[in-house]
Amino acid sequence: MTIRERLEEKEALILSPYAQLSKHSRGRQRPEPECDIRPAFQHDRDKIIHCKSFRRLKHKTQVFLAPTGDHYRTRLTHTLEVSQIARTISKSLGLNEDLVEAIALGHDLGHTPFGHAGEEVLNRIHKYGFKHYEQSLRVVDILERDGKGLNLTIEVRDGILKHSKGKGEIIIKDKNDKPLTKEAEVVRVADIIAYINHDIDDAITGRVISEKDIPQDCKRFLGTTHSKRIDTMVRGVIKETMNSEDMSINFGEELEFYIVKLRDFLYERVYDNDIVHGDSLKCSRIITDLYEYFLNHPDAFLKETKKDDFYDEEAICVCDFIASMTDRYAFNLFERLFLPLPWNIPV
Repeated sequence: MTIRERLEEKEALILSPYAQLSKHSRGRQRPEPECDIRPAFQHDRDKIIHCKSFRRLKHKTQVFLAPTGDHYRTRLTHTLEVSQIARTISKSLGLNEDLVEAIALGHDLGHTPFGHAGEEVLNRIHKYGFKHYEQSLRVVDILERDGKGLNLTIEVRDGILKHSKGKGEIIIKDKNDKPLTKEAEVVRVADIIAYINHDIDDAITGRVISEKDIPQDCKRFLGTTHSKRIDTMVRGVIKETMNSEDMSINFGEELEFYIVKLRDFLYERVYDNDIVHGDSLKCSRIITDLYEYFLNHPDAFLKETKKDDFYDEEAICVCDFIASMTDRYAFNLFERLFLPLPWNIPV
């Protein structure tokens, strides 16, 4: 018996009946030899951590553009916080931590530079539209490994595609829209727990808001500190889920009310704040100009990407390229293409 098989037997013994067992995975898009050490979802997690798109997350905006302070979140630190919260919930519920972690680590691989501002402008100017969760799936299916993709399991791919909620409902009510696994539902709630709390923390650090601006009823119910609010949300979803008949991942009506209220507060006071929004408009111009330039100059695109030819329709390739950029790469490329450089006079 291999190490992987022993680990799969251990999963079957200790995990909840509602957990997705690694040995019962629905498989991959393409057949590949199984690892003799790692179960399928652990293998997927490792593939994601070692890919280039994951490393680029450290230089992509979460909310505040290219912050100079050391403690502001980036898209990478957001991803790690989602992963840790999701693992805590998953472990308490007896679900598959490897699957949860793989989905969490891969859920934002398709995010653009400049956070949601980049996503909004690409969705507006790209003729096929743009959604970061769809792009994340495109990254792992097609773009990574020089066009070979990571060949992840169906469960991880499904969780990546269905993690996002935007301003929509936090808990999916329509069964037809639910992901395939409870683990994917856990990542969805962990994502909102993470970003609501760390975006408030960063906004206070950046003096966009102060602690006293947070709605008083939210503080009374959720807690008066960053850590207490996370703890309340995590304990709430664990308790509500364990008390349900079919382990339905849920916050409960009262907790969900205050989470939604806190999210609305963030949109009003932080995301749509004049300072934050002003930076977003500037970033939108950068993305728009780069997109239009490469569409109109295909040879420049091929030279910049070091490719011999387009692997898909030109607009799709340009969109892929821009979405993959880090903030600083987009800044530097814009400067190189559109801003005059100082004239170097030989002496």
